[in-house]
Amino acid sequence: MADASNAGPTPPGTHKDPVTGEMISKTELKRREKQRAKEAAAAAKAASAPQPAAGSAKAAAADKEDDLNPNQYFELRSRQIQKLRQTHDPDPYPHKFNVTKSLTHYVEEYGPEGVIKPGEKLKDVTVSLAGRIHNIRASGQKLRFYDLHGEGTKVQIMAQAQDAASAEEFLSTHSHFRRGDIVGVIGCPSRTQKGELSISPTSMVLLAPNLHQLPKEHFGLKDQEQRYRKRYLDLIMSDDTRRIFISRSRIINYIRKFLDNLGFLEVETPMMGMIAGGATAKPFVTHHNDLKLDLFLRIAPELYLKELIVGGLDRVYEIGRVFRNEGIDLTHNPEFSICEFYMAYADMYDLMDMTESLVTGLVQHLTGGTKITYHPDGKEPKIGPDGKEIKPRELVLDFQRPWKRYDMIETLEEKLGVKFPPGDKLHTPEANKFLSDLAEKHNVECGHPRTTARLLDKLTGEFIEPLCVSPAFIGLCERFEGFMCGKEFCNAYTELNDPFDQRDRFEEQMKQKAAGDDEAQGIDETYVNA
Repeated sequence: MADASNAGPTPPGTHKDPVTGEMISKTELKRREKQRAKEAAAAAKAASAPQPAAGSAKAAAADKEDDLNPNQYFELRSRQIQKLRQTHDPDPYPHKFNVTKSLTHYVEEYGPEGVIKPGEKLKDVTVSLAGRIHNIRASGQKLRFYDLHGEGTKVQIMAQAQDAASAEEFLSTHSHFRRGDIVGVIGCPSRTQKGELSISPTSMVLLAPNLHQLPKEHFGLKDQEQRYRKRYLDLIMSDDTRRIFISRSRIINYIRKFLDNLGFLEVETPMMGMIAGGATAKPFVTHHNDLKLDLFLRIAPELYLKELIVGGLDRVYEIGRVFRNEGIDLTHNPEFSICEFYMAYADMYDLMDMTESLVTGLVQHLTGGTKITYHPDGKEPKIGPDGKEIKPRELVLDFQRPWKRYDMIETLEEKLGVKFPPGDKLHTPEANKFLSDLAEKHNVECGHPRTTARLLDKLTGEFIEPLCVSPAFIGLCERFEGFMCGKEFCNAYTELNDPFDQRDRFEEQMKQKAAGDDEAQGIDETYVNA
């Protein structure tokens, strides 16, 4: 959070809204003051009219809040909370609330059938829960239902005036709560007549009020841009998003345990360096002020990890961020997490077996089986041009070992009906022309520079990768890539240990760089020396 004592001077031309505390323009402040004057006049007029009962008036006010637009709601709610901050009746931001049980443990302990009978309360048990209110339902003035969410689960609050510590303050206490508020609840475990697990509170405390309208539970958060820009809101509204975050954490944890059990050592290598090496990608450039030196953010930890192998650490791995200054789409991001591992005395076939074992075991760990269903276009049905609903496409992936293995050249020859040049001739200009003509014949786009490696990659992407729905390997010489759903998920080699060959390859990449390939690497003399 920002520290007000360290804040810079107020930006010129801005004014502080005395109600919300926002810094806004003078024009906007005048507009708000004018609107507030109108609302005050309307409130004065309403005050002179016959007043309904207090409980029904507050209920009507809460209902009207749902009809406000987001800006109106924010301003109204800010005003309410500012008043509570002044009166401390109650304090809207209390320092501490003692939680005795998480929602997850509460459901595990009191949720099983028979622990609490329908319509009963465990009056001799007192628990304190906390979470975020998602839904509010009123049944008269003396009964309120809330859906309390937290940790991916839900508990119903069944608040009755007869159970409250102060029945006289029941209405005023509950008039402060809105959807999205974080609240603390003290009460006894109970179950409704219909059998829903609940908590019957003796008291409820506002812990952190929500100032913005929460999207309706029924419709959810549909705007994709808003979901990505406001990830916190997406997490509040979507259990599926929460599941993805948890699954990612479990995946990383499983990979670590898998490699640790095979004797690998986890290490960390530099994020910045003089040379961007270890992968074919355009790097980001940063500047070190003290050294007065431009540095590259790493595009891969590969070369550092190989130097550790040279130094005698026979099995090493790293899980960390890498940065690649390239296009953004569904499968490319400028920064992402990567796992790279290296082991001495192994080749690509050992790595194929390890990769199969790792990924198949991971799927079994997460799902309990080896088959999963994937929706490449999302789970929501689409509406076609004719107005009819189109069911989402489904792909069934089978991770059962062994996986399909495609030889790149043999498969391309089969698919295209041609004979490729021998492997030891693929580096020649004649082979490059052959591949270039083949790409043009089949309308496979390949931008400049049209190197042999890039042309092979484009042809493979067009004719072999779509075959890989369930996980499969595509191999060439001493290299393979893993694919599923037509997308690459791993890349592996039998690594070079010939320094002369390695220098020749670095020099070839330097030629490609000079020819205009921004993603080609430079020569790493330290690595060649190692």
